[in-house]
Amino acid sequence: MSDPTPAEPPVVIKTVDNGPYQVKGPVKIVDHENNTYELGPGRTRLLCRCGLSAKKPFCDGSHAREGFSAAERAGEKAAE
Repeated sequence: MSDPTPAEPPVVIKTVDNGPYQVKGPVKIVDHENNTYELGPGRTRLLCRCGLSAKKPFCDGSHAREGFSAAERAGEKAAE
């Protein structure tokens, strides 16, 4: 009998080179004004990483227009 395939984690956060954070739910996002945004299972939203979005906490594409650059990779110590 083989081991079952591990399930995908319920929340996945992915960094996009020179762009936003891609968040896949289910997850609840709460902004600095305590507004909440619910993402159902399998739903995806993009969160601003450059600080320039007029729709924070969500991405509006400002990173591309303004030339935001961030493609660093986490080292092993960052995961500890």
